Amino acid sequence: MEILVKSSAETQQLGRTLGQLLQPGDVLVVSGELGAGKTTFVQGIAAGMGIEAQVTSPTFTIIHEYQGDEYPLYHIDAYRLEGAAEIDELGLEDYFYGDGVTAVEWAEKIEGQLPPDYLYVKLEKMPAHPDHRRIRIGEEGSGTYAGLIEELRQVCRC
Repeated sequence: MEILVKSSAETQQLGRTLGQLLQPGDVLVVSGELGAGKTTFVQGIAAGMGIEAQVTSPTFTIIHEYQGDEYPLYHIDAYRLEGAAEIDELGLEDYFYGDGVTAVEWAEKIEGQLPPDYLYVKLEKMPAHPDHRRIRIGEEGSGTYAGLIEELRQVCRC
């Protein structure tokens, strides 16, 4: 599914809508170049999950945990990770197969550690319109997220 948003507020609103549909155990890979709106999208997811805390990029801490209305959001930023030992120390399996929703930015750094099934969100800047983003949402794996994507399509009429 592909959506064109025209502002960071619309990016957050799409994230909020998705956040209301997510369930414990869901894993999202949120990708895009610097400044594409990855953290903005995750802020929307958090709002949709009932998280009132200020959501910021975990670039230096790697993982931020936020408690939602019913379950936690684990926000992982793998940008600064280097080497298998550093990645192994994080215990990512506990997040990917845990009791919350996990959103990963810069997942290409931990590609070998990702679960086989996940939802991906790709944000792309539109050079002709600096505030616009093309957002592609799909799934990797065995079809686990097909129903969620269809539900999102119906809710946002995309």
